[in-house]
Amino acid sequence: MARCGGFVEKAKPYIAMISLQFGYAGMNVLTKVSLNLGMSHYVLVVYRHAFATLSIAPLALVLERKVRPKMTWSIFFQIFVLALLGPVIDQNFYYVGLKFTGPTFACAMSNILPAMTFVMAVIFRMEKLDMKKVRCQAKIAGTLVTVAGAMLMTLYKGPLMELMWSRHGSAGVHGGAEAPAAGADLSGRDWFLGSLFVIIATLAWASLFILQTHTIKQYSAQLSLTTLICFVGTLQAVVVTFVMERRTSVWTIGFDMNLLAAAYAGIVTSSIAYYVQGLVIQRTGPVFASAFSPLMMIIVAVMGSFILAEKIYLGGVLGAVLIVFGLYSVLWGKHKETQEKEADAMMALPMASKGDGATGGVAAAEIAGGVRDDVECNTANGVRSSSNGRGTTAAGAV
Repeated sequence: MARCGGFVEKAKPYIAMISLQFGYAGMNVLTKVSLNLGMSHYVLVVYRHAFATLSIAPLALVLERKVRPKMTWSIFFQIFVLALLGPVIDQNFYYVGLKFTGPTFACAMSNILPAMTFVMAVIFRMEKLDMKKVRCQAKIAGTLVTVAGAMLMTLYKGPLMELMWSRHGSAGVHGGAEAPAAGADLSGRDWFLGSLFVIIATLAWASLFILQTHTIKQYSAQLSLTTLICFVGTLQAVVVTFVMERRTSVWTIGFDMNLLAAAYAGIVTSSIAYYVQGLVIQRTGPVFASAFSPLMMIIVAVMGSFILAEKIYLGGVLGAVLIVFGLYSVLWGKHKETQEKEADAMMALPMASKGDGATGGVAAAEIAGGVRDDVECNTANGVRSSSNGRGTTAAGAV
């Protein structure tokens, strides 16, 4: 019994992350179905983040009522920009890219996020490069391979890949009239534009991580920060929708697939997933959480081909393979960097504690504080689902 209990305890993080990938995959497929049915992606963003705000806010009010920092104009401005980058720019461009291509393609392309965040961290001098160290070489090589994969997916479509279960033809979940829209051949223009929109969305999300790393140090209540980002993002998305959509009928939503897609994305992938993934990252570290993101791509490919009769092309498959290789190279480099920092901190703490009186205590406190800051930044970077919830984590990217 003891062995069985120990096995179950060790298996919990794996079960949690695998379950999350199924949840993320369902969100991508449901969103694609909703967009195929004609729902405006601007309205979908509004409803999604309204649901996310309503579901996260009670947790923030209860769990962080005593630790919530004071709001300042500087922090509010940062939250405003974070909401603009995440819920507004990232989500709208991602949904357009998803509509032009498909769930599998968009999920695969989103795996460039860690590499893109790494490049931006270098540009803003948040990441120091030492080319003599293997971990830095792995990060750079992984970034180059990831970029090559994204370029291949964008510029090369290739022949159609025949999947065993889709050879007999699938009518999709709606049958008849909806089947052509779901499984139609992608034109070269749609393929290129869809790729470009997903890349822009990922760039916006990488920018959010860079800013969030700074913001979380000033406003450490993460649930409250996520709630505020979702709430401000909802208001911004409403303004954008009024500008871009002149028809009032686009706001109409009933008890149908559109409501399910918005509620599922807001509640499951922005609330439940945020909490579960946060627990996993706290226990195992951000790199562990990131390592499961390619699994979602495989699940989406299977679900998309069954439910949407989605067609997968050789260019997308080859590009996705390169991106996954690059992703794991970047994550391996980050994992080694984290191990080095932890080892240095463990060695420095005993030495600092031997200092004379208060000086040694202050030095020890400073080192411990630095380690704590690194953990907070890594955790903030790891919880991608906090206000986006596409499913692709960027843990360990910075």
